[in-house]
Amino acid sequence: MTPDEFRKHAHELVEWMAGYMENVEQYPVKSAVLPGEIFNKINECPPSDSESFDDLMKDFNEIILPGITHWQNPNFFAYFPANTSPPSILAEMLIATIGSQCMIWETSPAAAELEEKMMNWLRDMIGLPTEFEGVIQDSASTATLGAILTAREKITGYSINNNGSEHAGTLRVYCSEQTHSSVEKAVKISGIGRKNLVKIPVREDFSMDPEKLWEAINKDKKNGLIPCCVVATIGTTGTTSVDPVRAIGEICHETGVWLHVDSAMAGTALILPEFQWMLDGREYIDSFVFNPHKWMFTNFDCTAYFVKDAGALIKTFEILPEYLKTRTKGKVNDYRDWGVPLGRRFRALKLWSVIRSYGTNGLCEKVREHIRIATRLSEMILKESDFEILAPVVICVVCFRYVRTGSTEDQINALNEKLNHQLNDTGKLYLTHTVLNGKYTLRMVTAQTNVTMQHVMKAWDQIRETARSLNN
Repeated sequence: MTPDEFRKHAHELVEWMAGYMENVEQYPVKSAVLPGEIFNKINECPPSDSESFDDLMKDFNEIILPGITHWQNPNFFAYFPANTSPPSILAEMLIATIGSQCMIWETSPAAAELEEKMMNWLRDMIGLPTEFEGVIQDSASTATLGAILTAREKITGYSINNNGSEHAGTLRVYCSEQTHSSVEKAVKISGIGRKNLVKIPVREDFSMDPEKLWEAINKDKKNGLIPCCVVATIGTTGTTSVDPVRAIGEICHETGVWLHVDSAMAGTALILPEFQWMLDGREYIDSFVFNPHKWMFTNFDCTAYFVKDAGALIKTFEILPEYLKTRTKGKVNDYRDWGVPLGRRFRALKLWSVIRSYGTNGLCEKVREHIRIATRLSEMILKESDFEILAPVVICVVCFRYVRTGSTEDQINALNEKLNHQLNDTGKLYLTHTVLNGKYTLRMVTAQTNVTMQHVMKAWDQIRETARSLNN
């Protein structure tokens, strides 16, 4: 592709991108293709000769787009959002064009120093203590793995990295029953082992019970096991419940256990003064993660990971082959020592673009509106005698179900599962579910970048109408 051809297609593509953002509501939210349908439309073998970009775009529109679930549609109420925004997309274009490999300071000084500054901005925006230092990871799963590996090394005097785990003793990690599955994956990968993940019961509001945590840690210590790390959650995946950080932190402080806080979704709400209560006990936190690529309008991937003792993190991950030795070692942050991968993208540019474009006031305004919409939705649900809310509404997630009089719990569960699939199959909205106390629960997340109260009211009308038209 020549520079002139690139310029021509780039302009065409920007027009397509702008049109997509303007008209994304016209697409079915959830793809309706069948398994294998896209695969079977793609040629079995790669082309032997060059093909035009026009042909590529033709196939993109005809083959690929029908298999896309449109996360940027404001009628996307499923999972947690993977939001983007125009300033983030523009920055991503610059990132892709420059194509920097940002593994160490010398390979792109601006990338390293902008990342350091953006982490300071985010730290101060969400209210973490100033001794925390941050690094951008690809996902909260990677950040949580980094936290557990660092906790593993610190509790064992950094012996496992050097000698293996044979004589390190049996380490234990603790989380609540509502904690994200990435913790279980990290415990497996770290070598600690799934059977050494202790899931602590939750209270009525689905937050971790500190008394049960205290009992579990003391029981393990009496049995010769080694408490290593506690993962508390601010905003669990199922209900966005908030674990009591202060009570958990006091236990960790007294027992010498690393406290990692997963706030992948809800962390963005900490930019609001009225939600700083969620971070009460912050002085006990050792590491903290949240995802700007969820609710801060910065496209995937961009995870903010903060650690109080950056030295412990670096000591866990650093390795220095000859080809990476530089004269600046020790004077700057070489972020490849702050996590698993050597290769790193210039993600900080997206954050810089988004924060400067919206401003902190603009970010607060959008996040606060999403929370207001969830509150309003919960009020509408409570007015209906045949619907019920199954968990406290903390931020932007409403958990509810349809209840038909005279039905058994099994029948109600089956009815709500049927309701969920029937709604999603229309392509007009997309919901996902969880199970709370054995109850099939619909989750509605009001945090897509461009969602409005009108979108939610229209969806709620459809939910009510569909539910009441269902046959058993």
